[in-house]
Amino acid sequence: MRWVLAFACVLGLMSAANAEGLAARPDLTRPMDYGFRHASSADPSGANRDSLKVAPGETVTLFDDDGPGAISHIWFTFGDRETYHLKRIVLRIYWDREAAPSVEAPVGDFFGLGLGEYHNWQSEVLSVGSARSMNSFFQMPFQRHARITMTNEGREPMGDLYYNIDWRRYDHPLPKDTYYFHAQYNQSQPNHGWTNDWRVDGDPLVNNKPNQDGADNYVFADITGKGHFVGVTMSVLQNQDEWWGEGDDMFFVDGEKVPSLKGTGAEDYVLGAHDFGGVPFSYGLYGAPVVGEEKAGSRSSVYRFHLEAPIPFQKSFKATIEHGHANHRSDNYYSVAYWYQAEPHAALKPLPPVDQRLPKLESTGGPGNKGASP
Repeated sequence: MRWVLAFACVLGLMSAANAEGLAARPDLTRPMDYGFRHASSADPSGANRDSLKVAPGETVTLFDDDGPGAISHIWFTFGDRETYHLKRIVLRIYWDREAAPSVEAPVGDFFGLGLGEYHNWQSEVLSVGSARSMNSFFQMPFQRHARITMTNEGREPMGDLYYNIDWRRYDHPLPKDTYYFHAQYNQSQPNHGWTNDWRVDGDPLVNNKPNQDGADNYVFADITGKGHFVGVTMSVLQNQDEWWGEGDDMFFVDGEKVPSLKGTGAEDYVLGAHDFGGVPFSYGLYGAPVVGEEKAGSRSSVYRFHLEAPIPFQKSFKATIEHGHANHRSDNYYSVAYWYQAEPHAALKPLPPVDQRLPKLESTGGPGNKGASP
């Protein structure tokens, strides 16, 4: 049993009896029980052509190896000049030779760049550094096999794809109750608010409307199975003036009709306050690295990771948030939800066509909305 305990410590996995340690690090004073492995775009000839060229419509396989193992770090950077290439390039990850991916998202959204533009930010599990370097430190265990692909759904060739993937090879099986990493993209362009007859977010018409059951909320993820939810990244393109973040987070556990987990506003869910004071911030578990003005056309990006206490579920989990109080606003939302669960998993919601993923103002009516424009 000694190796089981060591393995759980290294991976930081959470079982039903252990609700801590998802972001744990190996004990550096103890011998490691794995072989370190590395996959990269390095030129196999030994020359310096260390990147891949990816044609429009082409899918390339970046990682394809047998377990038991665990991916501990992924790094990407692109030499791609196409506008919104972060929304056009799709990342997929498959576990144990399943036909359906457990991770599927535009690569920018997966790394919290849901507006299709680069910005630097840092958390415990995801970060974007200088010169467009994207990093994931999510622990991704697999029992039998793992495969990572990237697809260029753009209209232009991807000039350079550089990558490094660090992983651990084990000489023993994973514990049978190991949860697998999952991530799912969603968007609403636009959310459809129930009214445009308002001038400010505090309008009594808006504030007095109840929303007990989360009807018409924006959905981060609707999960079937047993696991725990660990967080979300979300980006917002405002179609209307005023503060976009008055909507409450509502999480439904194991088929609840009324959410047992309900918050007090979007900026509160990501552990900010008072409209963020107009100031960006970025910390280990929460942040708003992009904070726009409170007017149509502005852009914001936020995140919250529940690494201190992942939210467990036994049968299902639905993570949602209002778009404005009781869903009165009609802004564009783009998000990726992250969770761990037992396999097999239900098929992920299909990605929207690439042209529908590109952020653009929508003609929605309401304060400040003058119709669709770039």
